[in-house]
Amino acid sequence: MQSVQQVLEQNSATGRGSLIGYFPAGYPSVQDSVDALVAMAENGCDVLEVGVPYSDPVMDGLVIQQATEKALANGFKLRQLFDVVKGVRAKTDVPMLVMSYWNPVLSYGVEKFAEDLKDSGAQGIITPDLIPDEAGEWIEVSDQLGLDRVFLVAPSSSEKRVSNNSAASRGFVYSVSTMGITGERAELDRLAREVVGRVQQSGSTPTCVGVGISTAEQVREVNSYSSGAIVGTAFVRAYEQGGVHALAEKARELAGGLG
Repeated sequence: MQSVQQVLEQNSATGRGSLIGYFPAGYPSVQDSVDALVAMAENGCDVLEVGVPYSDPVMDGLVIQQATEKALANGFKLRQLFDVVKGVRAKTDVPMLVMSYWNPVLSYGVEKFAEDLKDSGAQGIITPDLIPDEAGEWIEVSDQLGLDRVFLVAPSSSEKRVSNNSAASRGFVYSVSTMGITGERAELDRLAREVVGRVQQSGSTPTCVGVGISTAEQVREVNSYSSGAIVGTAFVRAYEQGGVHALAEKARELAGGLG
């Protein structure tokens, strides 16, 4: 099985670019989320991002918040995350990263979480609210188990933060931007390109851009200057409106932007 970084670099080398697709575990049920993630893999997503429902999200938009709230209301428990990953892994070799706020990992136990993550077949974890300075235990155990760890950088990050987060990341660096807001598109595109450029200057780890990407044109554009486009809300909305069929169609549409 290829690693996340191998997939991103291989796609970049062929000029295709990469699509990373997010979907919450347990939404609307454990089996439904497995079916959704498999459909995304089979219809163009190069890397899957499995979201952990959390009661106090600070980064998720309304669509994802409502989906994760429904998963929790339907009884989703953190241990079921690994059932979701195992269910997807049984049907596809597409690399998977879990995306979770840090409190659920701490509550579960960092070492136990990492071991179960490894055993389930995921490649690592994206931690939107954890910085390397406070991630000593996670860095140590992820090194021991060979797991990816993806830290975030934003246009507001200092040079030191960009450098530290890039150096500590494995798999890719998550460059945060916002694309496609009416009237602000040119400015936001400029910010996305700038943050990607700063990450690229700080090291050789691939960097992918996320937040606000929802069209094939945006996926193609982001891939023109980064290693991949991360899409979440558009996939969750598609599922909400038309189930797995609409989700698969959305994945094909966005992947079609890669040529």
